[in-house]
Amino acid sequence: MWAFDQNTVLLICCFATMAMTGLIWLIQLVQYPLFSRVGRSAFVEYEREHCQRITPLVFPLMLAELASSIWLAFSPIAGFERHLLLGAVLSVSLWVCTFLVQVPLHNRLCRDFCDRDHRYLVLSNWLRTAVWSGRSLLMLMILRDLLSR
Repeated sequence: MWAFDQNTVLLICCFATMAMTGLIWLIQLVQYPLFSRVGRSAFVEYEREHCQRITPLVFPLMLAELASSIWLAFSPIAGFERHLLLGAVLSVSLWVCTFLVQVPLHNRLCRDFCDRDHRYLVLSNWLRTAVWSGRSLLMLMILRDLLSR
């Protein structure tokens, strides 16, 4: 059985957060803008395949990030209590945004391409991109400060 101490959980959290940050920037700058160029006749099939392929990459990372963030918020590393609580709040907010905004938009786009839904998908995803970028900076600051102790 694996023993998870705070440092191991912190490394898991850092890895998941930074991996998601890289993925979200790729999605934001490459994937989502190209949706409008697929063409109406092929879009629904393209969108469904996008969702099928991206979910196995994103879901485990988001789950690892959420679980490790909550773990660290309830069992914080001394001196980083507020930072880790903030990290958990941001992680939960990402799940809320994902499942209340992004998933419904993807579900609608899986049925039919709509310019308005596509624009809102791209625009609303900037919030997630900013939050994941901020979480990465927060995790890097925590690691830096821990290593300098």
